[in-house]
Amino acid sequence: MSHPLRVAAAYGWRLLVVGAAVYAVFVALGRFHLVTVAVFLGLVITALLGPLTDLLARWLPRSAAVTAALLIAIVLLFGVLSLIGADVAGAWPGLSQVFTGGVARIERWLEGPPFHLQHGALAHFQTWLSHFVSSNRANLINTAVSGVGRLAEVLTVAVLAVFCSIFFLHSGTQMWRWFGGQLPERGRRPVREAGRAAWTTFTGYTRGIVLIAATNAILVGVALFLLRVPLVLPLAVLEFFAAFIPLIGSPVALAVAAVVALAARGPLVALLIILLIVVIGQLEGHVLHPLVMSRAVSLHPVVVALAVICGGVTAGVLGAVVAVPLVSVAWSVYGVLRS
Repeated sequence: MSHPLRVAAAYGWRLLVVGAAVYAVFVALGRFHLVTVAVFLGLVITALLGPLTDLLARWLPRSAAVTAALLIAIVLLFGVLSLIGADVAGAWPGLSQVFTGGVARIERWLEGPPFHLQHGALAHFQTWLSHFVSSNRANLINTAVSGVGRLAEVLTVAVLAVFCSIFFLHSGTQMWRWFGGQLPERGRRPVREAGRAAWTTFTGYTRGIVLIAATNAILVGVALFLLRVPLVLPLAVLEFFAAFIPLIGSPVALAVAAVVALAARGPLVALLIILLIVVIGQLEGHVLHPLVMSRAVSLHPVVVALAVICGGVTAGVLGAVVAVPLVSVAWSVYGVLRS
């Protein structure tokens, strides 16, 4: 057997073993996906509340600092949700008339050049949609009932994530030291260095993406307020959470805002929202990401795009959110172990 063939065979069976191991890990994580998601969210909460907890721990005992940080975060979260509910409830009576007139305006606009849509096409679509809902009412009810079960799963994951974050914030360093102490002597230092690099990358990415998402949400909220688009606060919050999916999250959220602007304010305002998609995309890609993410994540945009797409195909929206931090952590660990 020639030397190149032996080298190719040696690398081939090693790649097969690595691929099988990665597949087994993902199958195991899929079997316990609720626990996996809860632990991941617990790590996210720990990364976000760690600085606040350390600050409060200067004046309070560690347990009291962890409790205070979690209470502040919960109050802030429910405050934002209550503001969204109040905004939607206050704007709802006028939204019906606004959107009714907006749909008629869109229909007249589509009937003109360059679309020349047939008169009454949207009315036919509304009739078809009503018939579809009435004919599939049983399936929709079953879906809603299953949604109640999904809600119970979401609440379970949230409670477990908060439970894990309490211990991570209180004694995460001691837990990691205990884990390292169970390893053989020769393996402790590489694992310690790899764990430090992984946590540094994860916390840097988490805090950075939250800062970028908050910046995008503020910019979108100000722009929508100046353009007098309804539902400014819910759309800004949608932009905040959508920004956690790199490259594609912000455009999707702004597309929803463009549809609302089209129905409520007309084609010109919707066109300005579409231009805002381009501006925020350029700002995020050329200013925010290099400034905020340069120390934590050093991935090429092509790698980020492929990671988001592969994560979305594998595990839906959750996979798209988790893909980039997972690849970033794996790359940082590889860099430490290689050196």
